Amino acid sequence: MTEPAPSAAPDRPALIAGLVCYTLWGFLPLLFNAAERSGAAVFEIVAWRTIWAVPFALALVLYVDRGRSVQALFATPRVLLALLLSAVLISINWSTYVWAVDNGHTIAASLGYYLNPLLNMAAGAVLFKERINRSGAIAIGLAALGVLIQGIAAHGAPLIPLILAFSFCFYGLVRKTAAVSAQTGLLVECVYLAVPALIYAGWLASHGQGVFGRSSAPTVLLMLCGPATVVPLALFAFAARRLPLTIVGFLQFIAPTLQFCIGLADGERLTPLAALSFVFIWAGVLVFAGGAVLRSRGRAVQARQA
Repeated sequence: MTEPAPSAAPDRPALIAGLVCYTLWGFLPLLFNAAERSGAAVFEIVAWRTIWAVPFALALVLYVDRGRSVQALFATPRVLLALLLSAVLISINWSTYVWAVDNGHTIAASLGYYLNPLLNMAAGAVLFKERINRSGAIAIGLAALGVLIQGIAAHGAPLIPLILAFSFCFYGLVRKTAAVSAQTGLLVECVYLAVPALIYAGWLASHGQGVFGRSSAPTVLLMLCGPATVVPLALFAFAARRLPLTIVGFLQFIAPTLQFCIGLADGERLTPLAALSFVFIWAGVLVFAGGAVLRSRGRAVQARQA
């Protein structure tokens, strides 16, 4: 992605797309909670989320490039193999997230997505030899301390946020090295995952289990999980190509903040020690965002002086 000139005003439609994208991601727990209250189990939600994402992802690919990118993939088996790996990683992420939300751990899930951008920065340094500046190192240190305190509060490793953060981080790394667009990659991943999802959905139906098709409310809710997966990604792809990375860096914290608030509104318990862990996480986020702003302003000054 080519970053817009630092001195340029943000693209208004792209900014709106980014805000809507992260807001939709932030409100996803409400959809999964509603599906769970209608009788859908965790893996049924994940299965139908995958199945109904396929037609919407296909429509998006056909709209963007009329399917040419999918046709080109068949000549690159290495990319298809990479997308199989990314499909496995995103299925772990989706399953963990839905399980966490439906079992009263939305606050813990939000921690995973607060950690993700900081973990991405650390992974870039380790795997791609990217340089971490002082603010980045401080942010990672504060986040690590927050995770340590969270582990003490949970009397063990905070598995939910760590699984979410690491699965999405490795998913991003695989997709970073795979020469494929976001839309096409999502379509192929969903097609891969739709095979076991259809088998599982068929097994549920043959054994008289599951809620899809039994009544209108759970059926509609499970169908909505498809566009709820694809639409935010389409908005993100549109915004990320047109917005400065600094703005994207700010926007990405909208989703976990909304998730955190939803967890509190649902009555999830937040002990003083767990709250302290979030203080360190939020401090790391502020340092991360503040460093990004300073770097952006520095580039803007250099651009004006050039």
